[in-house]
Amino acid sequence: MIEQTVQELTPIVGTRPACRARGTPPATIYRRRRPSEPRPARARAVPARALSEAERQAVLAELHCERFVDCSPAQVWATLLDEGRYLASERTMYRLLAAQNGVVRDRRDQRTHPGYAKPELLAEHPNEVWSWDITKLKGPVKWTYFYLYVILDVFSRYAVSWTVQHREGAQLAKALIAQAAAQQQIPQGQLTVHADRGSSMTSKPVAFLLADLGVIRSHNRPYTSTDNPYSEAHFKTLKYRPEFPRRFENIEGARAFCRTFIDWYNHQHRHSGIGLMTPAAVHHGHAQELHDRRQRVLTDAYAATPERFVRRPPQPPALPTAAWINKPTTEEATH
Repeated sequence: MIEQTVQELTPIVGTRPACRARGTPPATIYRRRRPSEPRPARARAVPARALSEAERQAVLAELHCERFVDCSPAQVWATLLDEGRYLASERTMYRLLAAQNGVVRDRRDQRTHPGYAKPELLAEHPNEVWSWDITKLKGPVKWTYFYLYVILDVFSRYAVSWTVQHREGAQLAKALIAQAAAQQQIPQGQLTVHADRGSSMTSKPVAFLLADLGVIRSHNRPYTSTDNPYSEAHFKTLKYRPEFPRRFENIEGARAFCRTFIDWYNHQHRHSGIGLMTPAAVHHGHAQELHDRRQRVLTDAYAATPERFVRRPPQPPALPTAAWINKPTTEEATH
């Protein structure tokens, strides 16, 4: 717009007065009137120290020979030096390979690990999916620990079995799972037990026990703690309790504390993930009765003072109908 105005004023007052009137530098107008021709690209001179074509081919032949085809340029360069030969610098070897359309890559053959499938587990009733894990409890002095094993029902969040031991071991885990399965009277083919990939979880004694009980095994993907969210959340609830001590003086004290906590968690803790019911109520089938009782209390409250409930009559939190580990999205479910 400014350039157009200057062009209109130029025949009348001249270029420079027109530029002064519009506040535009005259050099800008002159430059736009006479655009410079692009300079032709000059070929880069070949340095005198560059390798000749024969020398480049010799280096590439050495890099691609059967002996060095899986070796990095650094390995090739060092090996040739040990043999008393110098063809080119390591950087030159990389540069020659890069000029060959992506030959610079990891030249070594390496073992590839298969991808781990994301566990997708659904529990619609108690004792369909259990999650178990082990956490450390600090002992009386530094670098001493006690080990808390907990088996949790995914649907009801009920801690079906637990123990505190001096060490982590496959035989201890096997005994705990066997005891829990016997107490809960688990039939063949009903239960899936989910855990991470710790040594106790993936041990042969545990695997053989689960196979004998007709229980399906499931494991986290490596380094994916979110594949076992229920056990992780349970341990967080434990360790964030205000009375949780910094250290336990002995294993008897650790067991006493965990006994009190598990009893509170199962029978008094109103869990937000199960309609603010206690895990015991959901696990043992009392949740519907308690839900109906809550509804009657809220109905009476609404009848007494309906003006206090602006939007709608009050309802208690819905009871759980399903619990997922890695619930598939709609897109995943359609494929």
